[in-house]
Amino acid sequence: MNGYWSLVLGAACAAAGGELFVRGAVGLARWARVAPGIIAATVVAFATSSPELSVSVNAALAGEPQIALGDALGSNVVNVALILGLTLSISGIRNPRHRLRRDFPVALLVPVATGMLMLDGTLSRWDGALLLVLFIAWLVATVLEARRDRSAVGAMLGARHRWAIVMSCLAGLALLVLAGRLIVAGARSIALSFGIEEFIVGATVVAVGTSVPELATVLVAKLRGHDEISLGAILGSNIFNGLLIVAVAAVIHPIRVDWREVALALAFGLVVLVAVYPGRSAAIERRRGFLLLALYGLYVAAMLRG
Repeated sequence: MNGYWSLVLGAACAAAGGELFVRGAVGLARWARVAPGIIAATVVAFATSSPELSVSVNAALAGEPQIALGDALGSNVVNVALILGLTLSISGIRNPRHRLRRDFPVALLVPVATGMLMLDGTLSRWDGALLLVLFIAWLVATVLEARRDRSAVGAMLGARHRWAIVMSCLAGLALLVLAGRLIVAGARSIALSFGIEEFIVGATVVAVGTSVPELATVLVAKLRGHDEISLGAILGSNIFNGLLIVAVAAVIHPIRVDWREVALALAFGLVVLVAVYPGRSAAIERRRGFLLLALYGLYVAAMLRG
């Protein structure tokens, strides 16, 4: 299939999949009597990060873990700078403050911890194992909070029957994964035809393609008024990418690091999170969306120039 047609078809699948998946996720939160933000940071984040996981495992098994690393680090920049930037440009986001205290510090820890482990020029299997331990600790803390927080969730838009919830989630996820693969295939073939290096392709083009599920899910959630799902999915996806997906790639195949390329992705990943950190009101204003989009433009320009 022509690369450009692949991109168009992928965008159409993303739109349909995002609508179905958000409806299913909100219905799941109501059925499980768990806050939508927790469902977003765990179930939704894991599901929408499945394209990154697939790319990571396949690239590592093929002996090209640099693509996996570039995709994971680049996806974290895309998630916040591009996807959250677009979402905030529609309107600001308000989220319960205790949810932010759980996920934001961990999301900020991801680029710092990854950078420290790469100081010797290699992300080893032991480094990957340490990242996995950090991921499991965060996941256990989140599950324990969900158990404490379990209570009746107010009425909201979502599938009402269990079978409808499951079918909506599965159908939406299938379309989102298909969208990610179509966009990755089309964008990667176009980028490689211009002679762009593998890590840069992973950190820019492939990262955008594999972030299509997050993009569709977060934008649809925002348009439906589910702010907690929007922010929870972004932060959860960043944690999955940085602590699980990079770790899996490193455990399969140790990753040699080119600091000129990696430092830029890590730095932007940290900067965009700091730029969006909410104030005392727990609100993220609309104007920050435009700042994030400007930072994303700088990131792409810097990566391509490098």
